[in-house]
Amino acid sequence: MIYYILELESGEKVKKILIRIENKTLFFSYKHQKLLREDLMNTNIISDSELIFSDDYILNNIKIVIPFFKELCETNNIKSLTFQDKLIASNIIPLFRDIKSIKAIKIKKEETISYEICEQIIALKHIELLDCYSIANFMLELLDKHHIKVSTHSEVFYISKFMLSNNLTDYSKMFYKKEINIYEPLSNEDKADFLTFLQINKYLKIINVNVYERETILYLCEQLNKQRFKNVVIELWIDLTDNDEITYLRELNKRFKPRNIKIILQYSNEYISKNLLKQISLNTLKLCGLLLLSLVIGSLSYVFIRNYKAMQEVSSIKSVVEQTIKKAQEEDTTSNEEETPKGQAINNKYISALLTINPDVVGYLKVNNTNVDYPVVLGKDNLYYLKRNLYQEEDLNGWIYMDFRNSVSDLNDNTIIYGHNMYYSGVMFGTLHRVLNSSWYNNQENLTITFDTLYKNMQWQIFSIYTIPKTSDYLRVTFDDAIQKNAYINMVKNRSIKDFEIDVNENDKILTLSTCTGDNDRLVIHAKLIENS
Repeated sequence: MIYYILELESGEKVKKILIRIENKTLFFSYKHQKLLREDLMNTNIISDSELIFSDDYILNNIKIVIPFFKELCETNNIKSLTFQDKLIASNIIPLFRDIKSIKAIKIKKEETISYEICEQIIALKHIELLDCYSIANFMLELLDKHHIKVSTHSEVFYISKFMLSNNLTDYSKMFYKKEINIYEPLSNEDKADFLTFLQINKYLKIINVNVYERETILYLCEQLNKQRFKNVVIELWIDLTDNDEITYLRELNKRFKPRNIKIILQYSNEYISKNLLKQISLNTLKLCGLLLLSLVIGSLSYVFIRNYKAMQEVSSIKSVVEQTIKKAQEEDTTSNEEETPKGQAINNKYISALLTINPDVVGYLKVNNTNVDYPVVLGKDNLYYLKRNLYQEEDLNGWIYMDFRNSVSDLNDNTIIYGHNMYYSGVMFGTLHRVLNSSWYNNQENLTITFDTLYKNMQWQIFSIYTIPKTSDYLRVTFDDAIQKNAYINMVKNRSIKDFEIDVNENDKILTLSTCTGDNDRLVIHAKLIENS
């Protein structure tokens, strides 16, 4: 830990700014003491232990002060700045305008950030995160337009069940929330708070509704439309049987189609199994029986041709991938680092080379003794690569892609990767079902997954394998605290088909692979990061 002192004269006392270096962060805080000797009042000293400036010196010698900070940042690999309050922040932030290694700024005091500081942070251009107590909503939107994420800590006290059940306790959580849940009909308080949420939020994509009431569904659609939201899916997790209600939902879908607001019914497995045959009449079965044989033959022929074509297409793409990687490795005769547009160093040039094929490539995944050996892409949402290949062409095979909520440069608590289970062709996650065989999971060599990104080479140790009816409870990217994360770890370990006796705790990074198996089940693999270079 290193300390520096920056001195400012204020009234009868000398107000010093203490600069502390710790964990790649510069901490700026006030340190008060009595006036120094008269002969030191206009002295500017830089030493190994102290940095003392008068306020006039800073104003008149910015060209000297800024290079000092720049060298301090380069020498100590500084990535972020932390300030005691917004006053000291407003004085110091402009000095870091040309120091591009600074990616995050934190202001500790419980106060609302001023517009002046907001403008200063935007002017830096290289800041990605602001952590503060409170910020006006219009400034939060302004920073978002400049791709600066904001994390706030001032609690907003709402008493509605809607706000409480979705943990919407501060403005930043409301602003960035992508998925919310509604467990019962909305009361007047819920409706008022839901409207407040929509007025603040900019990222909502999914609303899970676990109760059916016409008024509630209509209210959700109308408010989404009024607030000009687009591409939002309302998923109804109920077993709806009333034809009139189903017709009503279809009409709502037509009404709000221009804004791509969709209502989807998600029936339970139990309902499907109990009611499927009831919906098929005997006469229909007799009629269908006459066509069954020809349909089976035609379907088998179609499936065979389609699967063969899929294998050929994916094989062709992988051939281009292999050639691109081989060429990059042959040309890589030096160790010159590349950088992303945000200034992050690229360590894996074999992955960087694949950006010429698709700029959405973020990594490379390999699972031993399966056909899983593909580049991983990251789309704008979790739908884009469901039906597009590495060339971004329409393709029912889709591609292997990372959850759009995940960060590439800094791994989240849980990194999630999806892929179609193309069982018959074996492409994408089509051979991942092998992990359910004891001969596979009892082979220790198979239990290490390779998943590299542009920035890191990584090995992951499998600690849980299971299948489960469709659910989203394992698709969490981040956790609020260690208690939540440990509860999640215990949940997925208890589901595993085998106890792999791997210790996992709240400090571990997790990799999750998810694919379909059967009609409505999921095959899930969890692994923890064991090697990172």
